[in-house]
Amino acid sequence: MSEHILFLTGKLAEKQLHAILEKMQPEFTYTVHQLGLKVAALMTTDMIARRLHDTFGADRMILPGRCRGDVDALSKTFNMPIVRGPEELKDLPQYFGRKAHAYDLSSYRVKIFAEITDAPNISIDEVLKRAEYYRSNGADVIDIGCLPSTPFPHLEDTIQALKQQGFRVSIDSLDEQDLLRGGKAGVDYLLSLHESSLWIADEVAATPIIIPEKHEDLASLDRAIGVMQAKNRAFIVDPILDPLHFGFTQSIVRYHEVRKNHPDVEMMMGVGNITELTHADTTGINALLLGICSELDINHILATEVSRHACRAIREADLSRRIMLAAKQHNTLPKHIHPGLMALHEIAPFPYTLAEIKELAEQIKDPSFRIQTSAEGLHIFNRDGFHSATDPFDLYPKLHVGQDGGHAFYLGVELARAEIAWQLGKRFTQDQALAWGCASDQAEARVDLHTFKPAGTTLQKS
Repeated sequence: MSEHILFLTGKLAEKQLHAILEKMQPEFTYTVHQLGLKVAALMTTDMIARRLHDTFGADRMILPGRCRGDVDALSKTFNMPIVRGPEELKDLPQYFGRKAHAYDLSSYRVKIFAEITDAPNISIDEVLKRAEYYRSNGADVIDIGCLPSTPFPHLEDTIQALKQQGFRVSIDSLDEQDLLRGGKAGVDYLLSLHESSLWIADEVAATPIIIPEKHEDLASLDRAIGVMQAKNRAFIVDPILDPLHFGFTQSIVRYHEVRKNHPDVEMMMGVGNITELTHADTTGINALLLGICSELDINHILATEVSRHACRAIREADLSRRIMLAAKQHNTLPKHIHPGLMALHEIAPFPYTLAEIKELAEQIKDPSFRIQTSAEGLHIFNRDGFHSATDPFDLYPKLHVGQDGGHAFYLGVELARAEIAWQLGKRFTQDQALAWGCASDQAEARVDLHTFKPAGTTLQKS
């Protein structure tokens, strides 16, 4: 017997909900029940508990996504599973197409080493502050960067302070004495040793990251790997990622070659050489590099946030590694897993056509303005008229709100958001901030590290 689902909605959305469900030809049976209010987004669980007297034999109930209140308590009241639906009514087919795929993003394999590049020049308190920031964004190891020809008298104290706060720590230096000091002070990892400096690994317990003697000298890397394996010591191999136009493609080939020759060794990639040294948004760069790491089983990356354009690099790498692992585990493309890396664009920015928006506008009988976007531009409407433009300034003379400063300010903000969304190809929902994913510090942009399901906010735009 097929599942019977009860959809609750409002007057404005009822007709469209029927049409979408009929077009879906779902395997389940359903009832659409209009709860007696115009806008579905105004629905609350308390209101449902008061007004709903018949569940129509349903096995499950789906509410408008923007429905406020305690859904779990409502489930107990009606003794059935109750969930919120997708953000937009038009997303209902996708919602049911993906409902079987709930991706657990709480797991990852790639460890993020977040480097504090100027540690010798800042105080221990500042190091701890940055370390906590990096940890909150997903870093697993705090990398203490040393600077050439720069004294670091508080190196040992810095390492010990970090260890006391529960951090795993690495030290990154070209100077052998810095590495030796760091190892004796208790760091967990040494960046980086090569064939000529492997003796340091005999002096300390830290795990070395091994690099070629010269970038393309994989023979020296092979010999260093052999030495460490003969001693039965843990180590990580870094063939070195070079910047674009300075050997990037060849360095990717090196990583592939090392993985082919040494299928079981642990490897590291310094992604900062691309995120920092390429003036492009880092979300896509991180996604691609972490995808390469996933394919080659590279389980450590070194990341930095030095340039202002790379100021979300740790957070982006954190989400990227989780998405790539989920895709790999499910043997699927890294699509429709989590929207956090879609900072500037969206998969379906315009869920409604201009004709559909005009059809909705014809049902409006009150003076409140509704704002929506389509591929053609911005649309604002109420009972008194329907207006479209691509520039909000073209709309202002038609709205007649000159004497109402508060209302004019509100419409200005919302139309500005709509214009930005339309220009970039983002989803616009009136009265909601635009979603910037990992690129934003907004609370709503934070990544849910647990199961991500295709749920949203509303079955009907108000």
